[in-house]
Amino acid sequence: MELKTKINAENGRNDLSITREFDLPVELLFRAYTDAEILEQWMGTKVLKLDNEKHGGFQFETTDPKGNKYRFNGSIHEFIAGTKITRTFEFENMPFDVQLEFLDFEKLTDDTSKLTIHTIYRSNEHRDRMLQMPFKQGLNMAHNRLEEIVMQLK
Repeated sequence: MELKTKINAENGRNDLSITREFDLPVELLFRAYTDAEILEQWMGTKVLKLDNEKHGGFQFETTDPKGNKYRFNGSIHEFIAGTKITRTFEFENMPFDVQLEFLDFEKLTDDTSKLTIHTIYRSNEHRDRMLQMPFKQGLNMAHNRLEEIVMQLK
C-alpha cells in the first residue's frame, strides 16, 4: 500500500521534505496543528503546553505501553495563522539533536489542502538515524488519523 505522506530525503543531505495532500480545507488542517484537543487525538500525545505565537512554544508528552514517558518540546519562531509555522523540535530524553521545521499550509481547493514540512537536522547522520526508525509509517498513520478526526469537524 502506498503511503499518502511522502518523505523526500536525498543522500548526503541534512534535511528532508514531507508532503501530504488532505481532503480537508486548509483552515481545518491548520487547526489540527494548533488546537491542543485535536492535536492530542491525532498524535496520541498529551499537550502540556501550546503557545501558538511568535516566541511561543510547545511541550508534548507520550507514554509507551510499558509506562515510559517521552517528552518533545520546541520554540515557535514564526506563526502566520492558516499559512505557516516555523519551529524547533526536540526529543527531551532521546539521543537526537534539536531540529528546525518549516511547516507550510497551502489551500488547493475549498475542500483540499497540502502540508509541506521542511526539516533541517544538525547533520546527515542525525537525519539518517531518524529515518532508520519507523518514522515514515508512523507519520503516515498519524496523518491518516488527523484526516479522520478533523473530517468530523467539517
